[in-house]
Amino acid sequence: MDVRLKYVVAVARTGSFTAAAEAAFVTQSAITRSVADLEQQIGYSIFYRTSRGSFLTPEGRDFVDRATRLLEDTDELLRRPSKQDDYFSGTLRVGVGPASLEWRLIAPLRLLLSRHPGIKFDVSATTFERTVQLLRAGSIDVALGLDAAFSEWTDLRREPVAAVASVHFVRREHPILERSTITLDDLADFDYVSPSDGRPYGSFIRKIFEDKGMEWRRHVHVVDYFPLVRQIVASSDAIGIVSVPYAQTANFKARFVALDMIEALPPSPMCCALRKRWEPKPAVRAFLRAVQDTESSIGNEK
Repeated sequence: MDVRLKYVVAVARTGSFTAAAEAAFVTQSAITRSVADLEQQIGYSIFYRTSRGSFLTPEGRDFVDRATRLLEDTDELLRRPSKQDDYFSGTLRVGVGPASLEWRLIAPLRLLLSRHPGIKFDVSATTFERTVQLLRAGSIDVALGLDAAFSEWTDLRREPVAAVASVHFVRREHPILERSTITLDDLADFDYVSPSDGRPYGSFIRKIFEDKGMEWRRHVHVVDYFPLVRQIVASSDAIGIVSVPYAQTANFKARFVALDMIEALPPSPMCCALRKRWEPKPAVRAFLRAVQDTESSIGNEK
């Protein structure tokens, strides 16, 4: 296998020639020369070089997709099985976006490990945009997230997962709780904490403020890391979004109140996303089965 393919994939995964060189244990000049030589051979640029890092060109994204698959297929082909479960052994790279949905992996990964002990997990929880980038570059095998967000990408295949039910929440002794009735109009009197990309709640939250003639950007924190959301809501009058299963736990109720007396947030169907052109490896198929098998009990895992 041409070592230049490994270098190109390393640059795509790390986002820079320097980081790729460190990961590959070679000098940066070796990486730079190899990639430049490969680009000259194929007749187009694989990366945009900027002061902030290296980013894939449209042609480069397709090249890296194929190169990553070739490398993975080679590793799979050369691995010699020693027992039946080795068919599923190796690293399963799972992405979650936004990171606040990471808890949804608890039940399926627990079940998957009980079925196939040879699997090792590599979980990346980040923003939705970064999750898509990792999936399309081949840096992760499968991604879990909100279906409304993944639906925008035609090169991805989506397997449906149970919807996320969410409600607004505030800290205990929040001023809004002193009102005899609470409506959506009341929410515009306070700041809000929204998931980073706003999908699928972005338009819903914006409308709360725009209906009262307010500039929503002046009132919305953009955060998708739930421990931070929790801290912002706990230490201010901001309103946040929380999943219904977690809102029913004693840990949540000790500090917060769910505003379930007002109009509910739109339900958010979830999915597992994969690259369309790539046949999923056995561990990915086993993961998808585990996700489906645990849907009925997922609400008890938070």
